[in-house]
Amino acid sequence: MTTVRIPEDWPATEEQARAVQDALRARVILDEPGPPPRTGRVTGVDVAYDDERDVVAAAAVVLDASSLDVVAEATAVGRVSFPYVPGLLAFREIPTVLAALEALPCPPGLVVCDGYGLAHPRRFGLASHLGVLTGLPTIGVAKNPFTFTYDDPDTPRGSTAPLFAGSEEVGRALRTRDGVKPVFVSVGHRVTLDDACAHTLALTPAYRLPETTRRADALCRRALRETHPG
Repeated sequence: MTTVRIPEDWPATEEQARAVQDALRARVILDEPGPPPRTGRVTGVDVAYDDERDVVAAAAVVLDASSLDVVAEATAVGRVSFPYVPGLLAFREIPTVLAALEALPCPPGLVVCDGYGLAHPRRFGLASHLGVLTGLPTIGVAKNPFTFTYDDPDTPRGSTAPLFAGSEEVGRALRTRDGVKPVFVSVGHRVTLDDACAHTLALTPAYRLPETTRRADALCRRALRETHPG
């Protein structure tokens, strides 16, 4: 497990954080297809918080994209690096998530974030932020639609409906189980929306949420318990 320090130049105010988003957003690449689904490796990242101790634990779990077997995993624990502000949550998590990714013994391939990419008020959620900083292809798969609107997809698994900000499509509601509430997929960096949805379906053979997210969620919670028992 890696212990993380907050970078000295990390934003300390909302104004500084938004300026960073504005500067990095122009570097997001939206016209690359990314790796084909079910090929290579795919990595889930997630975080868990202990707000009383001001601590965040991050996990990165690498799966074989074809078999969904675990290839490698790593964790990192650090201080929460930014206050809770809607739309700026990436600044609370990224130093620790980056440390977990850097601790992996192999390249992560596609990175799947439990959150948002383009589907973000400033079009620069965690998946986009992480993609730009690492150069990796990234997607966001969220549990809820944030502030955006959508029509309910058809009942069968694989059905989709656009996720809208006004008239702009920022992602898709994707049904990963027949008749079960959809997940909300958005592009992070260097992946198309069609392929982001295809990856998400490939990662959900048995449950609503991707295996990447399920495994990273369990690992970061365990890391937090082991580091700060009780």
